[in-house]
Amino acid sequence: MKVLVCTDGSKQSRFAVEQAALIAEGPNFDEVAVIHVDEGEPRYTALPWGEGYVPSEQEMENYRKMLEERKEERKNFLLEARQVFEEKGIRARTILKDGHPAQTIVGVAEEEGFGMIVIGSRGYGGLKRLFLGSVSNAVVQEAKNCCVVVVKHQSSQGL
Repeated sequence: MKVLVCTDGSKQSRFAVEQAALIAEGPNFDEVAVIHVDEGEPRYTALPWGEGYVPSEQEMENYRKMLEERKEERKNFLLEARQVFEEKGIRARTILKDGHPAQTIVGVAEEEGFGMIVIGSRGYGGLKRLFLGSVSNAVVQEAKNCCVVVVKHQSSQGL
């Protein structure tokens, strides 16, 4: 079975990665991939200086540098997660995508035939979930032809 493990660098997703590594040690798992989905670059109107402002070359250079640092940070999320698997002797590949997190995760799972998705949960309930949304909840609702394991760490309650 192929397992797709989701990470966003949070404490909850690191715990989910650790649990996925325990699951993937079983004999029925033949491929592991770790995915991080970036919601994308800020639009021009969302730049720190506001809409209609014409940035200087230096400001644009600083903005490009910020985007590159952001991309490196996301790559590091994946490398740290992959290392958890490698320490257990499990090969894992990494996937870095841009887009809506839940839709992209479900899309990759369907396109590549993953049998399981492992994702962390921040443990939001009630109004927080309504206002903040829940990637894990959306993945559970939208995933087809695979099981979804939502890992909830005890300390994530009350965040």
